[in-house]
Amino acid sequence: MPDSPTNVPTKRLITWTQDVTAGVPLPRFVGRVGAVEVGICEYDGSSRFWTWWSPLAEDIWGHGQDAEGAQRGCEAWLRGWIENFRPFFA
Repeated sequence: MPDSPTNVPTKRLITWTQDVTAGVPLPRFVGRVGAVEVGICEYDGSSRFWTWWSPLAEDIWGHGQDAEGAQRGCEAWLRGWIENFRPFFA
């Protein structure tokens, strides 16, 4: 069956890696594009949500029900935010 718009995979430019301390995986992921840290996704046990934020802008954050959802939310925000800079590169 051919791909429809709802199941076409989206190319992900951000590489998410899980933080590890003393060999123990933490409920925290760091998103990078090359060497640049662009997003953080961390489990908040008090609210039972995954919270994301970006070190690229202050007061930017969101939530997801799982790590994947939070990462996709961060990526969506980053795509919209970076569009503001397109005129500088044209």
